[in-house]
Amino acid sequence: MFSTGQLIFAACFFVAFVIAAIYSYRKDLALHKIYYKGNYKILLGFLIFIGLLFVIKIYFKR
Repeated sequence: MFSTGQLIFAACFFVAFVIAAIYSYRKDLALHKIYYKGNYKILLGFLIFIGLLFVIKIYFKR
């Protein structure tokens, strides 16, 4: 499906992208602590909402 060269390029690109993302995040970590306090609450609420959707789906399937 993919040639060897394409797979090597994809792997190198993925590694470079992850390294760049980590570097960027570390660079902006101080700003994240100031402007995004309490962000975990939003993530938790979102995960609970998705969980409720699955529970409702299973309940109405029966």
